[in-house]
Amino acid sequence: MEDYLILAIGAGAAAAFLIVVLVFVALRPRRSSRMHVGIPETVLLFRNGEVVDHTPDAAELFNRTILTGMGWDEVREALAPGFPELPADLPVSQMIWASPTVPNAELLAEPSANRLHLRLRCTPDGAANLFRARCQTDEHARLVDLSRNAPDALWCTDVDGTLLWNNDAYEELCKDAGKAAEDSSPIDLKLPAMRVERTTRVSVKPNGQPQRWFEVVSRPVQDGWMHFATSIDSLVNAEMAQRNFVQTLTKTFAHLPIGLAVFDRDRQLVLFNPALVDLTHLPVDFLSAKPNLLSFFDHMRENRMMPEPKNYASWRDKLYDVVSAAREDRYCETWNLPSGLTYKITGRPHPDGAVAFLIEDISAEISLTRRFRSELELTQSVLDCFEDAVAVFSRLGVLTFSNAAYRTQWDCDPDSAFAEITIVDATKDWQQACDASPIWPDLREFVLTLRDRTGFETVLIRKTGEPMRCVVQPVAAGATLVRFSSVAVISEHHQPPQKEQRAVG
Repeated sequence: MEDYLILAIGAGAAAAFLIVVLVFVALRPRRSSRMHVGIPETVLLFRNGEVVDHTPDAAELFNRTILTGMGWDEVREALAPGFPELPADLPVSQMIWASPTVPNAELLAEPSANRLHLRLRCTPDGAANLFRARCQTDEHARLVDLSRNAPDALWCTDVDGTLLWNNDAYEELCKDAGKAAEDSSPIDLKLPAMRVERTTRVSVKPNGQPQRWFEVVSRPVQDGWMHFATSIDSLVNAEMAQRNFVQTLTKTFAHLPIGLAVFDRDRQLVLFNPALVDLTHLPVDFLSAKPNLLSFFDHMRENRMMPEPKNYASWRDKLYDVVSAAREDRYCETWNLPSGLTYKITGRPHPDGAVAFLIEDISAEISLTRRFRSELELTQSVLDCFEDAVAVFSRLGVLTFSNAAYRTQWDCDPDSAFAEITIVDATKDWQQACDASPIWPDLREFVLTLRDRTGFETVLIRKTGEPMRCVVQPVAAGATLVRFSSVAVISEHHQPPQKEQRAVG
């Protein structure tokens, strides 16, 4: 009897345990058949096209604290770098995408009526990779801020030119050009067939704004290109200003009779005017080809437009001394050409190591100077034949001319004098050699007077007792001629004076 009782109690206990297990299994929450055990996932729940709930880690994915109310467009934009094939509209059927850029990452869309579960799964690559990724989070955030806030426009495209990523400066550039960032780029780039770095200068014409210039550096990256656009408006404006300045100088120098040749720091001809062609007889095409300094002077020597050097080898070496002298603003030479022409060559330094040479035809000036010097020598020789002592004073009272008789009589050599001899100095010498006479103040006043004057003459007595006639007459340009002659000589040609002093008309 006891055995049956024990069996009955055991059977009842077993039945009770079985019932409890069945109830636990029936009441346990069911997991999705697609859910992979051990794989972490981030879930977003959409209702009527907006996020209404999410797992806590979703805030890290979107870098924001409040996700409620986000639409599909915002979610798609955030996930596009890892899943570029996401549709533009909210999925209406179950779909799954594998990331081409993040290994072991996939995105699942599970729509149900007006709801949608969006699940992001990523299989861990191991503790080492997870630890490294965690350590690089701060650096990644800094790099994102740096690229986003960079003042230059940055963007990334695939091999076909489709925009993959851009920073805020690129969006501002698109906005100024009246285009959206997703549209075609406002900067038209023609990428090379070979994947090599390339620098391109391009211009953009914003709506209602001045034209802007950029220097775009395109560098090949994995599966695409990275572009960096730097504004070069200041550089382009400076180049245009320099170009306009050079054109203005060229137009100005075109009318100058002096030949101009400007060589840059590399000794290449960068600027010349028409007068240089006329003076050197060098072909225009040769000058337009920007010859170097040595070739320029070589052609001048071949055209016999410069003196033939005695030693050609040493002359070529001397050219470098010429450049050095010109850079120090101390080069100036006169060339007497075989044709009889005379050229004046002047070197002038220019900024940034440039040198300018001025070539001037001074043949007429030299000829005039020689003729004038010849006439002066002739006049001097004629006056030196006179027995009268003759001196000419300028309107400022400076002795400008005297003959041999004057220099002998008054023991005066103006050419060897340290300073200019004035009428005051001369009258002091005359007064010391003559007896007292009231004529000296009047004579000084006469020489320095600028109004119309009437000449006069008087007789002076030298301390040796010899009488001497002094004739003072105005001449051209306000100058004054003073002539001394002995009374004996003059009496042979003129009547004796009636008074001691009389006017000479």
